[in-house]
Amino acid sequence: MARKHLLAGLMEWVTREEWRDRFEEVLEFHVLPACDDTGLEPDEIVSILGEDMFMRTVWACAFEDMLTREFGDGSNIVDDYLKHRGSKEPASTRAYITALRNSVMSLYEVSDVVLDKSFRARDLVRGGEPILISERLATRFLKQWDRFAGRVLQVGGRTQISGAVLPYEHQSSEELVDGLRRLGKLSKKDEQALARSIGEEFDAAAIARLSETERLRATSPTFTSMWLVDAIDQAQRDLPELRNFDGDELLLCTICYPLDKSTTEDEIRRVLNSCADLRSITATQWNWIGGKKRGRKSARARSSESLTVETSLDDGALSLGHLELDGRTLVLSVNSRERSERGRALLSAVLGKRIGQPSIEATTVEQALASGDADEPEELDLSEEEHRAIIHETMDRHYRETLDEPVPALGNKSPRAAVKTKSGRAKVVDWLKMMENRTAKAGESNPAMASYSFDWIWAELGVAELRR
Repeated sequence: MARKHLLAGLMEWVTREEWRDRFEEVLEFHVLPACDDTGLEPDEIVSILGEDMFMRTVWACAFEDMLTREFGDGSNIVDDYLKHRGSKEPASTRAYITALRNSVMSLYEVSDVVLDKSFRARDLVRGGEPILISERLATRFLKQWDRFAGRVLQVGGRTQISGAVLPYEHQSSEELVDGLRRLGKLSKKDEQALARSIGEEFDAAAIARLSETERLRATSPTFTSMWLVDAIDQAQRDLPELRNFDGDELLLCTICYPLDKSTTEDEIRRVLNSCADLRSITATQWNWIGGKKRGRKSARARSSESLTVETSLDDGALSLGHLELDGRTLVLSVNSRERSERGRALLSAVLGKRIGQPSIEATTVEQALASGDADEPEELDLSEEEHRAIIHETMDRHYRETLDEPVPALGNKSPRAAVKTKSGRAKVVDWLKMMENRTAKAGESNPAMASYSFDWIWAELGVAELRR
């Protein structure tokens, strides 16, 4: 990734009168499709992303696109700059600018990341073998099987990427690759429909006749606009509606009962231990249990946009709440207003006058997340090696079970069953890459997880040769 100062002269050059309007037009090519999709104005998009991110992504992509363009009169800003100011630039900067001049935007998949040294990138649009990219900075944020849109440059004997890099999610990248490939196979009717949807100046028929590399150069703004729509969506996305297994809206409730003066703690423990709806955890803690999760249905319909948050015990029983005797106070913790009412009714029936009137505290999920006073989980006194061994053993056990279980991404087939066909093996490879990628990202704050190796899974499923 280039240092910004390498292009300082060119950035100043683009503000000259003969290039200023042309660059504004190129920038619009990158931004306006996202405006049409989202109904937002350009200044609103800048506000949502933040000016710094907008400049590092959208503006940077438009600027690099500008460097590659030849306008109707045959002019190009890089040619013009090097002609008038090239002698003032070091040879290395001239070589870098020239490489940008001849570059194209494409979509790449990352592998073999070596921190502070290099990684490999496979072109998902044009195909071919992964190429070695010598980069120091990029290796600090790229993870195994990440996907990004960017420009790969050959500068002297070194292969590197340019400064404008757009991180792509797996699904969005698949949609983009599919769309770019279909450009070369359009029917006449499809060409006309595409031209109408993108604009009169978009010549779908002409683009369809281009080579893959020429097509990438012509459709450079598409990489930016598609990424931009996703980035806006993520920035504006609200916290999903959270509900428990009963369909209740999530609300964290803590109900504290003082013990009656005439009641002993031993008496409270004896009564609670005899209650069929409570299961003892320790001498002072109980789980309030419901039926088995798999055998229950929600009492109310849940929105397709909602997420179910729940806890189940080892035998599948649903944990409705947690009860703790803390000295002379009995504390019930539940995750909804409805369960708070049911729990109070249960304790009133079981304990009667042994407890006094409770105090109730309710906290929304948003308040809990915003609070800086949330208790940190207590860390176990384990060495780094012990912690890593526990994490890896847990992951080993989980993935060994998963290999024989239906996986939605594999058409509800188990990984072992899916690899028996060619199409199934391709799906298994994508599935493994996504798992590795998610583990690497989740492990940014957990080195033990990040160090987990998926090599044995690739080998056990017989797809190790496809791991590239």
